[in-house]
Amino acid sequence: MPKLGVNVDHIATLRQARGVDYPDPVTAALLAELAGCHGIVVHLREDRRHIQERDVRILRAVLQTKLNLEMAATEEMVSFALDLCPDQVCLVPERREELTTEGGLDVVKNEEGLTEVVSRLLEKKTPVSLFIDPEPLQIEAARRIGAPMIELHTGRYCEVKGAERDKELQNLKEATSFGLRLGLIVNAGHGLNYQNVRPVAQIPGVEELNIGHSIVARAALVGIERAVREMLELIGE
Repeated sequence: MPKLGVNVDHIATLRQARGVDYPDPVTAALLAELAGCHGIVVHLREDRRHIQERDVRILRAVLQTKLNLEMAATEEMVSFALDLCPDQVCLVPERREELTTEGGLDVVKNEEGLTEVVSRLLEKKTPVSLFIDPEPLQIEAARRIGAPMIELHTGRYCEVKGAERDKELQNLKEATSFGLRLGLIVNAGHGLNYQNVRPVAQIPGVEELNIGHSIVARAALVGIERAVREMLELIGE
């Protein structure tokens, strides 16, 4: 059974929509922990559209599980992470105009810069993951630059149906197997929900699934604790 990391970004989206101090993503994170999740994920974006530095610093101080900080590989964010020392960093691509992360890092194209960032974080004993598409060349590059883990982008699998989805699931299975053979820890996430998560959760060797939007959306109807428990039941079957 993979572990579950719950992304609480969109609790902060609700807060920022009105410029008030509620709902608090820290409170949501603590409730998710009580429901049994294995970690909390937040993406501190350049434009601060949802999660704020205040949220990340408080989470670092109060979480009982682990804090996985998603961030772009910029000097501002690397400096922040080196000061904060989160339990894990996941490097992701980021564009201001996107609604959400639209694809994986191009590690092959940005190998030199990412090598430096990964090295700096590892020197501070911060485990680093790279959010990448399930492609052998990207997985090889991740291993080459010294990242100990990867997170496979499951967005394409979630977007298509029928035979196309079966094909994308097979790509994820092969990418997971390839990553494991290279000695990498393999996580997965993006777009996973209560209808499509089970086949991904059943891929041998996937260490962790990081899920946010669908859990927060369900929490709006049934509460965060029930939403997390229902997801844990699905990925454990």
